[in-house]
Amino acid sequence: MLTPFGVAILIFMMLMYALERRGPRFVLAFACGCALASVYGLLAGTWPFGLVELIWSGIAVRRYARLCSERDGSRSGVRVVQRGKNRQAGV
Repeated sequence: MLTPFGVAILIFMMLMYALERRGPRFVLAFACGCALASVYGLLAGTWPFGLVELIWSGIAVRRYARLCSERDGSRSGVRVVQRGKNRQAGV
């Protein structure tokens, strides 16, 4: 029962990592995936894996908070350049 849980969590985590550029909610979902992978690692008895995934989860939560604060800053008059199709040369 533990192995299917681990496979599902790792697939979810990698999918959210691939979709991170679409928005902060995917970064937060990646953080949740890392936290669940940490739980899996600890339950499976591989505590180094669980510890590393817990650290990655914390890093992703910090990135999510930074992205949200940047987004809020853009509403208060601070200009944030967005990456994507509408980007102009020299901006």
